[in-house]
Amino acid sequence: MKFRNFPIYRIEWVTSAFLIGTALLAVTVVPWFLWNHYSDVQGWGFIWSLFVFYYFATGFGITLGYHRLFSHLAFRAKWPVKLFVLLFGAASFENSALDWSADHRIHHKHVDEDEDPYDISKGFFYAHIGWLLFRLKPKPPVNNVKDLEADPLVMWQHRYVHWIGLTVGFIVPPLLGWAYGSLMGFTSPWMTALACFLLAGLLRVVVVQQATFCINSLCHMVGRQPYSTTHSARDSGAVALLTFGEGYHNYHHEFQHDYRNGVKGWQYDPTKWIIWGLSKLGLASDLRRVPDSRIMAAELKERSLTLGRDIDRLAARLDARTRELKARTIAAAHDLAQELAARAEALKEAAATKAEVGRETMAELRGLLNQAAAHLESLRRADAGSAA
Repeated sequence: MKFRNFPIYRIEWVTSAFLIGTALLAVTVVPWFLWNHYSDVQGWGFIWSLFVFYYFATGFGITLGYHRLFSHLAFRAKWPVKLFVLLFGAASFENSALDWSADHRIHHKHVDEDEDPYDISKGFFYAHIGWLLFRLKPKPPVNNVKDLEADPLVMWQHRYVHWIGLTVGFIVPPLLGWAYGSLMGFTSPWMTALACFLLAGLLRVVVVQQATFCINSLCHMVGRQPYSTTHSARDSGAVALLTFGEGYHNYHHEFQHDYRNGVKGWQYDPTKWIIWGLSKLGLASDLRRVPDSRIMAAELKERSLTLGRDIDRLAARLDARTRELKARTIAAAHDLAQELAARAEALKEAAATKAEVGRETMAELRGLLNQAAAHLESLRRADAGSAA
């Protein structure tokens, strides 16, 4: 069903009013307040610090809590960690951990299918926010979170999520601002409180929500697919910066139970770092981690599938003379694609039997991946030169 044909009775009025209303206020009232009253407000250091704290606390409430802990059971956490992410997850106003996890598990089970709650094939707007504003069909019964229903803390949050979110997200920030202003002897502590409400409350909610929504939209449209092209999920370093590491979505859809999303040393994934740190403090345990051999096998398999196709496409565009000059590169690339496929199967078998894969072997395989990239780059330059 196309978005333009949504029947009006499918509109989620309360959700739509909240999401649209807060967004409009964030782009109108907040800039107006900052422009006209910035000099009237005291304590901007405290106000911006509170905004940053709430942005990180509610962001990690979603990434570390709702997503990796509750949806994917990527690790176990002690009750203080659970309580923290449940309180600040509620303050993100993205529903309860129970409902969020139920939708997300359906997404992974039916990605890119009609049952997918935020199916990207229905368009960017629908995947980003439209699925929350409209319901294409009645919400299915929640029957895939029995494990979470057995958790008293999760169920407590589920029952009172709106009150918790209102208190933690919108009432506490201005109270803290007023208390700080009064303690510091400000002439107008209520203005400090209002600034805390607008920035740490209102603006922060909108920013965190829009960042989260980018995972469902941008990360299924823009980016690389180094692990699989069988689904639309993509790796985006830019989105990872906004979402504390959640942007490496192609990897996540291949290995959804890994507590890491960014598995390369250079990838930005602070959620992974915090989970690891919590484990060292005894507050988290049973961190689930995909063996390097399985990850490499996925990369090799995907590169073997795409290398031959890309080489053939590029070679077909070359003129006869350039194709003749690049014949060796083309033949070598096809041979490499076959070798990558064979090595991928060998790695999968090794991972299945939990056989040890040495560092030298892994280094050799990374070299093969770099070699494949070099072949493609060589032909791309030849293609560009031929076109010129």
